[in-house]
Amino acid sequence: MRRHLTQELHNLIERGRDRQLRLAVTGLSRAGKTAFLTSLVHQLRHAGLEARLDLLRAAREGRLLGAQRVAQPDLGVPRFPYDAAMAALDGTPPQWPAPTRGISELRLTIKHRTRRARGLLGDTATLTLDLIDYPGEWLLDLPLLEHDFLSWCEAQQATLGAERQRLSAAWLQAAGALSPDDTADENHLAEVAAHYATALRASREAGFADLQPGRFLLPGDLEDAPVLQFFPLPDIGEAQRAELEALPDSSVYKTLARRFDHYRRHVVKPFYRDHFRRFDRQIVLVDVLGALNAGPERFEDLSRALGTLMRSFDYGKRSLLNRLFSPRIDRLAIAATKADHVTPEQHPNVVALLEALLAEPLKDLRYADVPVKALSLASVSATEPRDVEHEGRRRAALRGTTLEGEDVLLFPGDVPPRLPAHDFWARQGFAFTAFRPPQRDTAALPHVRMDAALDWLIGDKLT
Repeated sequence: MRRHLTQELHNLIERGRDRQLRLAVTGLSRAGKTAFLTSLVHQLRHAGLEARLDLLRAAREGRLLGAQRVAQPDLGVPRFPYDAAMAALDGTPPQWPAPTRGISELRLTIKHRTRRARGLLGDTATLTLDLIDYPGEWLLDLPLLEHDFLSWCEAQQATLGAERQRLSAAWLQAAGALSPDDTADENHLAEVAAHYATALRASREAGFADLQPGRFLLPGDLEDAPVLQFFPLPDIGEAQRAELEALPDSSVYKTLARRFDHYRRHVVKPFYRDHFRRFDRQIVLVDVLGALNAGPERFEDLSRALGTLMRSFDYGKRSLLNRLFSPRIDRLAIAATKADHVTPEQHPNVVALLEALLAEPLKDLRYADVPVKALSLASVSATEPRDVEHEGRRRAALRGTTLEGEDVLLFPGDVPPRLPAHDFWARQGFAFTAFRPPQRDTAALPHVRMDAALDWLIGDKLT
């Protein structure tokens, strides 16, 4: 207990001096959170050596001395598996790290020299950086706090396009056979809930992102718990509220409503209270190219999911008291990942497309005067850009190795700089190919604009 209090006092003092920062990293499935965090730690560990971090001012000026991993303060949260991730990237053949399935943390101490007047080097200083990794799928549950069971059922019906309906056929059939006024059968409800969870997982595998509840996809320690045995009832709406609320407690509707409310109060709300309100800065990773490759229904689904995700945070400038006792996110980065899957001249289009996807949330953030930056990056660059002769003209191309081990030279196509029109989908104007990580011949992981992301997220603390 005494050691814990000492650590808490140290953290409080460091936050008061603005020498401690909590950086949250999130993104939806396949956005590349594990690769991003692995690369971030790796680049800082190799700062001043082989790492190329010219866009990070402290590194460019020769003031960044390096970083070390140290014991994390919260012993009840799993440690981010950095060593396992690096082992996968260094394997023969190299492999992408396994995705994390729950929240994890890692603490770094970053040593740098301060800047004095006229650019002279000053004293050595240390920034403590707490990295928090958590599934974006869990973030999609936060809007459930604004719903009751009936309004949630209506909202879920609105997300079921043709493809989602096909993937949810077994659940829709099983749920459609239920009547809200039936007497609840625990075993039967568990079976229908299992169909619903299977439908959500199939939808995620097919590239959809706007899926609730998120714990059905990544249950963590709630695997097989009764709290996850609920589902939306189809074909009910606000017009039936009075009739539904009058049903007995033993009915299907009232039983599912109780479970939904329990999930909101005992799973969603504590997770938000215990974790999200502790963040100082945030980066949201988005697989824009994957959604673009998957077609219009999935692309529109990603847009809805991102809008939901962005509403979930408490953004705003921090006073000293806020920093000490009620921190809020005061700087945000939104990054389109896997920029190495398109040729360099397409990168500005990737950023423009990301900003178009998030147009409304970005307006709200800028109105609140919250610093926000959109960028494209590749945490671990898996391709090399080439300029080649093709059909009588020079064309930009990419060389890389596919997940199956085939060396390829390809022309991925053009990324639209705005939300795609119907004719884009008709001609399938973009071809996405997944690559394996490169076999490294240097100590530092190759990347695209990780240094720009670092400069935005922590650069002002390395002065």
